[in-house]
Amino acid sequence: MNDLKKIKAVVGTNAWGSAAYEKMLRGSAVDKDTLKAAIEEAVKLNLVMFDTAQDYGLGKGQKMIGDLCPSEVMISAKYTPMSGKYEPGQVRKSLEKDLKDFKRDYVDIYWLHLPNALEENLKEISGLFREGKVKNVGISNFDLDECKRAKAILDAESVPLYGVQNHYSLISREWEKKGVVRWCQENDIAFWAWAVLEEGILVPPKKEEKKSLMKLFFAGKRRKLYPLYKEMQVIGKKHRITMAQVAMSYVANKGIVPICGCRKPYQIEQLKEAAETTLTADEMERLERTADKVNVKVLGADMFRFAVKKKK
Repeated sequence: MNDLKKIKAVVGTNAWGSAAYEKMLRGSAVDKDTLKAAIEEAVKLNLVMFDTAQDYGLGKGQKMIGDLCPSEVMISAKYTPMSGKYEPGQVRKSLEKDLKDFKRDYVDIYWLHLPNALEENLKEISGLFREGKVKNVGISNFDLDECKRAKAILDAESVPLYGVQNHYSLISREWEKKGVVRWCQENDIAFWAWAVLEEGILVPPKKEEKKSLMKLFFAGKRRKLYPLYKEMQVIGKKHRITMAQVAMSYVANKGIVPICGCRKPYQIEQLKEAAETTLTADEMERLERTADKVNVKVLGADMFRFAVKKKK
């Protein structure tokens, strides 16, 4: 079993599964042989934590993990309570579906994906932790107060909080400014970042780039990002890495674990290389200064807050 504290990067699987869904997000789809080759490359490079959820690939992504991933691959899965209402057994029922998809007896990390019915859901997850069906517990899309509440609930259950998984990128650093990243570091809690590349918008378009719905939707914002692209290009050239890798490496150099979608072997290689590239303090400062100057928001750190139900 790999030491979760040593994980430097995570393979995201949001675009796995449905070909139509892949084309919408990435502009193209890959076949199973390509995906299998990417998985083999990840195992070879010991980049073996894969992050998923039931809606990825319109429900097909998890099944592909079960069909294609060997036992060396570790799985990060989620329970997403869209309603503030709680019914006993709802988490167990959802996890059992996951385990059936994965063809496994447990998941390595299980995240409460929204802070709805917080205490009830975390207590049920704690029970699953004690049964061994969940090896580590995390929370996702939580603000600082919700993180503290969650930790207190888990502490009372004698269950450690492994990590917090929120949106974070070079142009979306709100959770750092709001104290969540620092709180995690002070409490030896991992912080995972999703949408590190802002669904591909944090990289300039190529001349013959295949268009996706996401890229077309945010095309106007891409133009405003050109000063940042230029800075990323200069830094990338110095380290012999791509501009996308600069964005990934920036996050890793913050002590944050980047989750990046990978469907092809070269993307696995680039994620591994980016996570192991050390940027200088001056380069980090230049990237942040330029990002602040362009002041472009794509997905936004709070994009899922609409689904958080306020307690009456």
